[in-house]
Amino acid sequence: MACRRCPRLVKWREQVAVEKRASFMDQDYWGRPVPGFGDPAARVLLVGLAPAAHGANRTGRVFTGDRSGDWLFAALWRTGFANQPESVGVDDGLTLSGAFVVAAVRCAPPANKPTPSERDACLPFLRRELSLLTDVRVVIALGQFAHQIVAGELGFRPRPPFGHGAEAVAPDGRVLLSSYHPSQRNTFTGTLTASMFDDVLIRARHVAEDVPSEALEKPTN
Repeated sequence: MACRRCPRLVKWREQVAVEKRASFMDQDYWGRPVPGFGDPAARVLLVGLAPAAHGANRTGRVFTGDRSGDWLFAALWRTGFANQPESVGVDDGLTLSGAFVVAAVRCAPPANKPTPSERDACLPFLRRELSLLTDVRVVIALGQFAHQIVAGELGFRPRPPFGHGAEAVAPDGRVLLSSYHPSQRNTFTGTLTASMFDDVLIRARHVAEDVPSEALEKPTN
């Protein structure tokens, strides 16, 4: 990916890749849009917010190399979606089974806050992945930002309210599950606990196994 649609994001991702964090000074930063990662035949798709400046913007793999990713992949391992509990780099041997992970915005934003125009500029990439991942039955939105985007892309009118563990069936039969984002703010304060997160992933697996392909219809909008 070599998208340069958003000047602010391009400037920030490349600036961070040059200036680096002291603890990663000896590493080559990715410094580009971060693609999705996982099982192409996934039945569960997880959508986060955006790459962390010194996480995925450094490693080149979504949710890899930061505290949020540590939490996410440990949970995916506990619930049988990942072959190992850690994600530190693209060559660490991690594989996912039945799950695919993407970010709603593909470039690291300053202060981890994309603007509405940056969000909209990235929508075609998520839309394309949703169309290519034809086996997906459940989409897990990690946080309210992702929830609003995913709900719109799945055709909800109006969008269902966000809440941890909230569940809604889209017009095409796919299911939207929502979770608090595994950010340090949420995990350090206990807003999101390991058992709460595991419960959402376990629910996603059960729902995905119960929704047959013939139950899905192409959206009319």
